[in-house]
Amino acid sequence: MAKIALPAYELITLENEVLTAYLFWSAVLVLKMLFMSLLTGLMRFRTQTFANPEDLLDKRLKVKFDNPDVERVRRAHRNDLENIIPFFVIGFLYVLTDPIPGLAINLFRAVGIARIVHTIVYAVFVVPQPSRALAFFVAFGATAYMGFQVVFAVL
Repeated sequence: MAKIALPAYELITLENEVLTAYLFWSAVLVLKMLFMSLLTGLMRFRTQTFANPEDLLDKRLKVKFDNPDVERVRRAHRNDLENIIPFFVIGFLYVLTDPIPGLAINLFRAVGIARIVHTIVYAVFVVPQPSRALAFFVAFGATAYMGFQVVFAVL
């Protein structure tokens, strides 16, 4: 038997547990990305690696662009931007398909936890592969699954 689709306005309510889970994990990921900006700044100060002349604390320092510790954090932050922003879009569209709550909540949870683990193993403790790849593919797979579900829902 086909599922009767609810109008979108009935899904966009805090009574919808799928939406509240999406909002929670989206907020966690926004905070995580904000933390990455602070971590980049911290690494710049720790290593005295500044990209702009006006940021140099001591005029004897020189502008530098190639500190490996700063660049590792920047790459992790860019990876977040490349993967978390698509999650924000597709996750919201997925909420509008009125998915099975348990599945949807676990997909959002998987993306959130995997992205946090990705940062920890890439930029904080630097754990060898395949830890980073596993974290990446868990979040990527969950986001891609939601994307396909949205496409199939509108066909």
